[in-house]
Amino acid sequence: MDGESIPERKPIDLHQDNQDYENGVWALIDVDVSRLSSKTVRVNITMPSRVLSIIDEAAARERESRSGLLTRAALQFVDRQTTA
Repeated sequence: MDGESIPERKPIDLHQDNQDYENGVWALIDVDVSRLSSKTVRVNITMPSRVLSIIDEAAARERESRSGLLTRAALQFVDRQTTA
């Protein structure tokens, strides 16, 4: 659960012998934890001022920040590219 400490790493044999995990399914996966982080990072980008004005107007219409609109738009773009 969120906020709980990460259990100490132990050999898988110890977990498999634990009756709490009897009949469990075991799998090893790689997880890119950076994709799970919601920590914000400041970036510096360059674009034409005309485009920035259009973005700011759209953000105002949507009642969100410039960063929020750009983030949402970028994620929608990436999602379309990966599902196409």
